Amino acid sequence: MAKVIIFTTPSCVYCKMAKEFFKKNNIAYDEKDVASDAAARDDMLARSGQLGVPVIDIDGKIVIGFDQARLKELLGI
Repeated sequence: MAKVIIFTTPSCVYCKMAKEFFKKNNIAYDEKDVASDAAARDDMLARSGQLGVPVIDIDGKIVIGFDQARLKELLGI
């Protein structure tokens, strides 16, 4: 199973959509709230060069935003 990390903020609509997508497809993920966790924010910036969320890391491959087609491709679903 792929290792999935999603960097989020509490008010992000696309983050909520991505998490629902993962739940619907039974994909386990680690969530990092970059609004309250400065280390997670720094980690996200180092991985993606982005400050916008969601940033999703699937086995080291970065997806910026909720790109459902790319997520399906990377997860093999």
